Amino acid sequence: MSHTAHIPSHRKPRRSASKLALRAGVAGGVLGTIAVAGAAGPANAEPVTETIEMPTLGSLENGAGLASAVAASAEASHQEALDQSLQTQENAALQKAAKEARTARAEADRKAAAERAEKARLKAEQEREEQEAQERASRDRARTQLSTTSSGSSSDGGSSSSSDGGSSTGSDESTTQAPSGSAAAIVAFARAQVGDSYVTGGTGPNSWDCSGLVQAAYRQAGIDLPRISYQQSSMGSSVSLSNLQPGDILYWGSRSGSYHVAIYVGGGKYVGAQNSSTGVVERSLDWDTPSGAVRIL
Repeated sequence: MSHTAHIPSHRKPRRSASKLALRAGVAGGVLGTIAVAGAAGPANAEPVTETIEMPTLGSLENGAGLASAVAASAEASHQEALDQSLQTQENAALQKAAKEARTARAEADRKAAAERAEKARLKAEQEREEQEAQERASRDRARTQLSTTSSGSSSDGGSSSSSDGGSSTGSDESTTQAPSGSAAAIVAFARAQVGDSYVTGGTGPNSWDCSGLVQAAYRQAGIDLPRISYQQSSMGSSVSLSNLQPGDILYWGSRSGSYHVAIYVGGGKYVGAQNSSTGVVERSLDWDTPSGAVRIL
């Protein structure tokens, strides 16, 4: 080996299998040509003494092995590229599946939250309705007791013996005779709405404004009243506050220009839809003295 054999630029390049096969074929053709020429030449011609180097079997085998190695390498590269492509497709499929799973989970959570909110709303509404029913039942019981008490007081009122054998008759607002007929229906309806809310323009059944309550109460007696407060106070005949009867309409302001109305229920009290803070209440006349009253019955 020469002293420059280890330097890459001085090494002989390896010949590919195709080049080796080509050289072997060329050499074989040359030998065949020489053999034919020798046979056709003169008998006294001198024999050819030139020697041509033939490719050895070992070099041909090395070329075939190199081709096999190149083919194997190409096959390995192709398989690696195919594996990478499959891996990329698998990764993309996994990412898509994960994204769809997150979307489905978020949608499920949203639906669950909406269902919980709806259940809570329905429960709160049911509790509110039950509370309103209890309050209404309580008002009905109180109204029944009040009617019974008023009836008993009127039946017991009259003459009573004094210590000197005389008799005296006494009556005041606390022993006012209970309303009857149309007045009783109006008063009973008005008192049954105590505790309901006040809403501007409300006409029931659980929320009222002042004239809406009066109109609905009179409807129980078969009487149709106008919707507006000043129209209601303009009807019937005017009565003094000292001569009130159950069922009379109380008004605040002028008779033809009232801004609020209520129903006198007896005993110096009235029922009216006051405002959004108090709702429908039963109050004494002294709590908010009306401007006047009218009688329609």
